[in-house]
Amino acid sequence: MRPNLNINNKKKIINDPVYGFISLPKDIIFDLIEHPFYQRLRRIKQLGMSHLVYPGALHTRFHHALGATHLMTKAIHALRYKGVDVSEEEETAVLIAILLHDIGHGPFSHTLERDIVKSVSHEEISLLFMQRLTKEFDGKLDLAIEIFEDKYHKSFLHQLVSSQLDMDRMDYLNRDSFYTGVSEGVIGSDRIIAMLDVVNNQLVVEQKGVYSIEKFLVARRLMYWQVYMHKTVVSSEVMLTHLLRRAKQLVQFGKELFASPAFKLFLERDIELSDFHSDKNLLNQFALLDDFDIMGAVKVWQLNEDRVIALLAKQLINRKLFKIEISTTPFTEDRIQYEKEQVKNTFGLDQEDTNYFIHTDILRNNAYNEQKENINLLMKDGSVKDVSQAADNLNIHALSEPVEKYFLCYPSHKTI
Repeated sequence: MRPNLNINNKKKIINDPVYGFISLPKDIIFDLIEHPFYQRLRRIKQLGMSHLVYPGALHTRFHHALGATHLMTKAIHALRYKGVDVSEEEETAVLIAILLHDIGHGPFSHTLERDIVKSVSHEEISLLFMQRLTKEFDGKLDLAIEIFEDKYHKSFLHQLVSSQLDMDRMDYLNRDSFYTGVSEGVIGSDRIIAMLDVVNNQLVVEQKGVYSIEKFLVARRLMYWQVYMHKTVVSSEVMLTHLLRRAKQLVQFGKELFASPAFKLFLERDIELSDFHSDKNLLNQFALLDDFDIMGAVKVWQLNEDRVIALLAKQLINRKLFKIEISTTPFTEDRIQYEKEQVKNTFGLDQEDTNYFIHTDILRNNAYNEQKENINLLMKDGSVKDVSQAADNLNIHALSEPVEKYFLCYPSHKTI
């Protein structure tokens, strides 16, 4: 269904709780927001299960994409002020690219990204949506797709959409900090944007913005430990993931489970990226999926005759979450087997079914990856240096070293 393109006044103003009043600068931005594909983002939480730890974290991908688009408008204005050539067509395209950068997220954002579909990233599905939309909009998204895929000759435009210092990260740090109440995530996005420039087709930051960049990197590391990888958030995400995997197993063995038609389709099949290309209707079905499909099913699954799915669903709905232990060393097989025996004896489960209640893995936090795409500073003498070489206040090298922690999830013996 195509949105109504005949509305005369498309220069809308939106009251955003993070930035105040923000405007939609292009008619096509309004038209894309009106599209059902984009409206779906209202029903997908930005932070997955984090609201079980931070009750205010109920904001959506819809909020975030609008905020990132607002920051992109400011970034283009700042670059033009410094003489960087960005045409009207390029501005429209880069705004479309950032507006739609997360349109491919499935239910609960990253939590179920590799389980609703098999080994397909949300970026790949975002591209599928953009390719579908450009056909509906008579090719008006073609340049945006080039920028999104980093195939356009002005590389700095792609860097504004996706890099280690992009409008996506700037918005989600500020926004997630606001809604969780974790003040350590607040960054000086206005200051950073004002310091942006372009040298040799690459995005740089003026030297005097170095401390804002350092704060940005520190904020990112702290937000990962305090929000994105908070141990209770990790526990709830493990439970939801295992619940979905059990549901898929049952359905694929012929068991009837309550699910919306679109959700049932993705339970029945292990869908890969190639399937989206061979079956054009799959993208339409994916577009019908959101958080409500998942939680509506989970509520019903509490009463299912399958003991594993019923237990997991009931505990998740009632926030009886797995205990989680964090360690600097891997958990031993003896410890893991001990927890499996506890679950087996308490629940009366088969040995194989205990795997749905025990999970161990590694948490990795890397605030800045020097080996990937660098954040470069424009020095006063005109040279360009990596921020880790130019910073003097903090050791950015330390922030670039990934921190790894092992974790073990298992049901609390007091609640099972």
